[in-house]
Amino acid sequence: MAFTVEEVKKRLQIWLNAEEAIAKGQSYSIDNQRLERANLAQVREQIKFWQRELVKVEASASGRGRRRVTRIVPRDL
Repeated sequence: MAFTVEEVKKRLQIWLNAEEAIAKGQSYSIDNQRLERANLAQVREQIKFWQRELVKVEASASGRGRRRVTRIVPRDL
């Protein structure tokens, strides 16, 4: 699924807000799922995921996609 930069930033901010609320000892709800201090690891995994997605989306939006050059040397065996 392809996301826009704005969508990724919005979702990343949601998870950052969740982490902040949990760190303050509160619970947080996202899509009918209640997250509490015990779920801090899950929230941090989501933050890392959305940070990686943001890097990918910004790279492709600026034309710096993941192009790789491979050198192939034909050999007769």
